[in-house]
Amino acid sequence: MKIDLSFKEIKNDLPASIVVFFVALPLCLGIALASGAPLFSGVIAGIIGGVVVGLASGSKLGVSGPAAGLAVIVFDAIGTLGSWEIFLCAVVLAGVFQLILGFARAGFIAYFFPTSVITGMLAGIGLLIILKQMPYLFGWHSDFFGEEAFSQVNGENTFSAIQHAVSLMSPTAVTISVVSLVLLVVWDKYLTKAHKVFQLIQGPIVVVLLGIFATFALAAMGNPMQPDQLVRLPVIDSVEAFKSEMAFPAFSNMLNLDVITVALVMAAVASIETLLCVEATDKLDPQKNTTPTNRELKAQGLGNIVSGLVGGLPITQVIVRSSANIAFGGKTKLSAILHGVFLLVAVFAMANLLNHIPLASLAAILIVVGYKLAKPAMFKVMYKTGWEQFIPFTTTIAVMIFSDLLTGVIAGLALSVFFTLKHSYRNSYQFTETVDEREGEKTHHIVMAEEVSFFNKPSILKKLNSIPSDSKVILDFSNSKSVAFDVKEMVKDYLDQASSKNIKVETIHF
Repeated sequence: MKIDLSFKEIKNDLPASIVVFFVALPLCLGIALASGAPLFSGVIAGIIGGVVVGLASGSKLGVSGPAAGLAVIVFDAIGTLGSWEIFLCAVVLAGVFQLILGFARAGFIAYFFPTSVITGMLAGIGLLIILKQMPYLFGWHSDFFGEEAFSQVNGENTFSAIQHAVSLMSPTAVTISVVSLVLLVVWDKYLTKAHKVFQLIQGPIVVVLLGIFATFALAAMGNPMQPDQLVRLPVIDSVEAFKSEMAFPAFSNMLNLDVITVALVMAAVASIETLLCVEATDKLDPQKNTTPTNRELKAQGLGNIVSGLVGGLPITQVIVRSSANIAFGGKTKLSAILHGVFLLVAVFAMANLLNHIPLASLAAILIVVGYKLAKPAMFKVMYKTGWEQFIPFTTTIAVMIFSDLLTGVIAGLALSVFFTLKHSYRNSYQFTETVDEREGEKTHHIVMAEEVSFFNKPSILKKLNSIPSDSKVILDFSNSKSVAFDVKEMVKDYLDQASSKNIKVETIHF
């Protein structure tokens, strides 16, 4: 794989990478917690996703790391396999399977997702980010930072968690949230236009620093924030502590049938999520770069092999981190790589300081990212494109909010396929009818479409069956480049039966 790394946009990539780092850190920890895995495994996956996948990927703005969409699969797999070390074998194997998919050029699957579904996925992710971060704005740790599914592990759902958070509102957290949100909006709308220094120093960085200052100030005044309202990064303060956090695959179980099964499931889900995120990220990219999908599958496979070997969670490209990267000015893959480097440095040098970041500050940053993904203007644009685009778009969003990302995409895709089949049914042929004035015989001229698939069979058969006795039919295939076997067989059967109704049939280029 060619590593196309450039430092030309460092002035944009560096601040963006810092923002992505602050967003990714609690997500890595939260996803590890939800997966029933060691907390450190989430950070390892974030580092590998940033550095290894970042270097190998062809995506300029995509950011990889542990994904919430795999949390349930990981949780169940650890229980099924019996130990974390055996599960790591499945992560390594999943990476091998993704490499095979990449070399088999399976990345073309990404191009089958309609624009309405990808746009709906982006808006749905935006709304989910906003809804899922609301509890943190009010100061209640609802479950884990970065959850996506409607039903939560703690028995709550997206909306009951918000209701619960409001009832347990923390004035301190709300104050931090409001100040953070106001600062982010003012910074983006006014300050960045006022002076270049505000473009160089991103608003989220200032929000995080103010949050840390607020935590220290509150502790000094004898009113400290609760531990579950802050980032909780494992503190590595010695070689022994580092060794205790590390884990390695139990290679003797590598060819266990259960391990292979889990690996296949993870490879399939991780690959689909990655390809969806690739499409979505390319759509958000202001420069409209196109990511080579086969190379991305290879990069993700390499990342999962390395992550599994050193004790990390499985990796995918992640839309939350990628959209944060785009929203705050990232220009090249350097921003993704640097965010991984910062995660590495944070583990060994800054854990104590970073553990003073309020989750309310990070929630404010993510809510701004969510709003940029789900702007009201996007709904207006999609509505103007017509119902056949708007219905799959809104269905994708609704199902995502009340279930999860993949289910929402499948629902939107199913509706898009329905509308495609409907068009195929209606546009199977062109029909004209003429009458011979001397003989009074009607001629029914049916010109077949360019591509005649088995989807067209019902409408063609319906038209043929509607032709009355004592008529003439011309079946014209001169424009058709491809005719499905099912349609050919149907036409042959009609030719055999037509004489019984005294219908004369003429075929052209059949």
